Amino acid sequence: MTLAYWCVFIAILLPLVFTASAKFSGRFTPKDNLNPREYLEGLSGFRKRAHWAQLNTFESIPGFMAAVIIAHQMGGDQTMIDGLAIAYILLRLAYGFLYMANIGLLRTLVWGAALACTLGLFFTA
Repeated sequence: MTLAYWCVFIAILLPLVFTASAKFSGRFTPKDNLNPREYLEGLSGFRKRAHWAQLNTFESIPGFMAAVIIAHQMGGDQTMIDGLAIAYILLRLAYGFLYMANIGLLRTLVWGAALACTLGLFFTA
């Protein structure tokens, strides 16, 4: 399995980092897990932003997965595919932490760079 495929695996797990940041505040109880969406929408501050980062991360995964698979199928340069995939993961991690820290402009720039990595995968062949 290529490094880029491992990055797809990591991307699937990535939202859990932000979910944990949102849920595990010491107030989350097993009862809250009966209606987790309601609980998450009731959060505030960085925990609510962690939830939003989780949602945005889930939204970005399908495009990234497709781009990695297509880049492999089209015979793209493996070093470039791996590099863009690793950059995507690192940028999405940074994006989430910037989201939680409420640093809007830099967060948007990092989001754009991660999107550029996904788009760049289509042009590796």
